[in-house]
Amino acid sequence: MTGGTGVRVRRLTRGVVSKLTGCNIETMRYYERAGLMPDPARSQGGHRIYSDDQVRRLMFIRRCRELGFRVEQIRELLRLVDGGDYTCAEVRVITVDHLDDVSRKIADLRIIQTTLRDMAAECDGGDVPECPIVDVLFKNSARPAQ
Repeated sequence: MTGGTGVRVRRLTRGVVSKLTGCNIETMRYYERAGLMPDPARSQGGHRIYSDDQVRRLMFIRRCRELGFRVEQIRELLRLVDGGDYTCAEVRVITVDHLDDVSRKIADLRIIQTTLRDMAAECDGGDVPECPIVDVLFKNSARPAQ
């Protein structure tokens, strides 16, 4: 099939797109329902047909997800790109906001790592049912929620 410019336009099925992008079909459906991917065209038989542009978009979404961007952030990035009238500064704001979230999560994970390391160090791994790890877990679970 060729477009109006004589350039060959590929019409790809969902299965082919899944293989090209490494994105499973259920995830593709989710992205469509979430409004990140436009509804694909349909063949005469009713099968979804994707374009190269939609493949590129899906790869963009997958890369964003790999980097931990939230769906809302990806939606905003795509809104900017789709509008075609965006600045690098606008994209940077979203990226820096995400970087701040990642940095907070890393700090939280370091605290968790230290806590778990300390708990494991208290346990001698013996054969008795008393375990300092279990004791600490029960003790800390009695704290009121904040």
